[in-house]
Amino acid sequence: MAARYRQSRVGGCLQASVERRPDGTTILRSTEALQPFAARLTDRLEHFAAEVPERTLVARRGADGAWVRISYAQMLDRVRRVGQALAGRPLSPERPIVILSDNDLEHLTLALAAMWVGVPYAPISPAYSTVSQDHAKLKHILATLTPGLVFAAHGAPFARAIQACVGDEVEVVLAEGELPGRAHTRFTDLLATEPGAAQEAAHARVGPDTIAKFLFTSGSTKAPKGVVNTQRMICASQQQIRQCVAFLADEPPVLIDWLPWNHTFGGNHNVGIVLYNGGTLYIDDGKPTPKGMAETLRNLREIAPTIYFNVPKGLEEIARAMDHDHALRERLFSRVRCFMFAGAGLSQAVWDHLDRHGEEAAGERIPIFTGLGMTETAPSCTFALGTDVQSGDIGLPVPGVEVKLVPNAEGSGKTEIRFRGPNVMPGYWRNPEQTAAAFDEEGFYRTGDAVVAKDPADPPDLARGLRFDGRIAEDFKLATGTFVSVGPLRARVILAGDPLVQDVVVAGINRDDIGLLIFPRVEDARRKFGLPADWSAAQLLAAPAVRDFFQALMDRLWAEGTGSATRPASALVLAEPPHIDRGEVTDKGSINQRAVLAHRAAEVERLYADAKDAEVIVPRR
Repeated sequence: MAARYRQSRVGGCLQASVERRPDGTTILRSTEALQPFAARLTDRLEHFAAEVPERTLVARRGADGAWVRISYAQMLDRVRRVGQALAGRPLSPERPIVILSDNDLEHLTLALAAMWVGVPYAPISPAYSTVSQDHAKLKHILATLTPGLVFAAHGAPFARAIQACVGDEVEVVLAEGELPGRAHTRFTDLLATEPGAAQEAAHARVGPDTIAKFLFTSGSTKAPKGVVNTQRMICASQQQIRQCVAFLADEPPVLIDWLPWNHTFGGNHNVGIVLYNGGTLYIDDGKPTPKGMAETLRNLREIAPTIYFNVPKGLEEIARAMDHDHALRERLFSRVRCFMFAGAGLSQAVWDHLDRHGEEAAGERIPIFTGLGMTETAPSCTFALGTDVQSGDIGLPVPGVEVKLVPNAEGSGKTEIRFRGPNVMPGYWRNPEQTAAAFDEEGFYRTGDAVVAKDPADPPDLARGLRFDGRIAEDFKLATGTFVSVGPLRARVILAGDPLVQDVVVAGINRDDIGLLIFPRVEDARRKFGLPADWSAAQLLAAPAVRDFFQALMDRLWAEGTGSATRPASALVLAEPPHIDRGEVTDKGSINQRAVLAHRAAEVERLYADAKDAEVIVPRR
């Protein structure tokens, strides 16, 4: 019997025209035309401030736990006030605004005010200031930008980074706290400015090609690059999303969201969906960590979203919590139209878990949408929206985006996907060499991502869309000359190792076989096997039950493999987590395969030693 799904109106990327070229490349285009879109994102703020002035645009819990709300009309007034203050300062694309701290009401106000008067801003990962010990990435970013103003929500957490990286000539603005020995401006002083002619004149000069923001890539393979985001890019992307996720136009969307605004998913996609469609954003101060999930679950028990976004780990924790918290489940499923994830692939086990909860709570499954997007494309370029969507699907192009499929790109034997459209960046800020390398001779952005047809029998029409096939740069050859496709293998290991495998690095370049460096979910291991709270990571991983789990995983991977390119022959489960300062992991948790292999060369050698030590796990063949 076919599963029942909650009905949600979709469109835009359900069909594509296919152009086959003699050189083997394929061009895909949505059969639906891109409709006109706003010239400036703040035009939507003005529109809804006039149409629904009292509707809440954004809310965040205050110190007392109550929601502090800002309506559309209030936000427009705040934006004009702060915009007036900014218009009187020596700020420009050459001297932009940098925001060091995380999502909050002041951050959003400052961001919108900057866009209002045409001053680019750059939200930077707070981890570069508060987690990093050498601040190397923050120094690189600030040197690239040469900011004229730096903002932080609180003085104390950012004092060391500001002292180390921000010159005395740069104005610092704080919402709260102090910076000992350094002058700073209060955000309330900006907000107290009376709006006047300067902000109106500056606003009138803002157009589609005005730089709205700089978003920095996570630096998973190289130093972070500053992606130029224009008003055109952001607004085109929002119109594309609105045509694909068509139910956004049927009712104002309600989001409860923690995803960081220094990334395109949280800052462009999610904030943009709310503002472009007249919705409401509840800022979630939780995160998908053992400590942070409590706040997320608290918020979801109170706020019923119409569309819900998270990373796979967050969805997994929510699905697990709903096993025993039926009030949470009833609230979440009361009006949500779809789930969507980003940052990594969602395991089919978690996907099925959410489906079971939907059937039990609402008598129907909630569609889970996927797609492919990136910082350089503001972000969405493809969507998979049907009820037959599975983890790994990326679907077909959104209206206005041309997709180019290039077989055997870079001699990889894989098919690279490339993009061209109004939502694609003009380039990387102050980096002409990397900008030139990012585009092919026809102006298509080279993603470095590989794809395959979802249905091998589907060509030539690709009616069922595309699937993600890993990052081309991560693949390598064994000593036998056999190619190892890292992306699909990593996904298989993570799925088979659920819930104890957080991520995995695949070794084996010029070796006879594959080895794995596994980053475990230590707290999940502690919880799953009831191990003592005071045990270290090393003690947990040495526990017989945990060793047995990973031994069984290696046995399964070996048994299910079909040859040397798919059968891991050894593994180490690492007690030491990846380090952000060594570039092993980005601030959003993405593993840098090359950096891990370089910094953990000793562990790699242990995988291939003739006499393997007791911690190396080999499959029982």
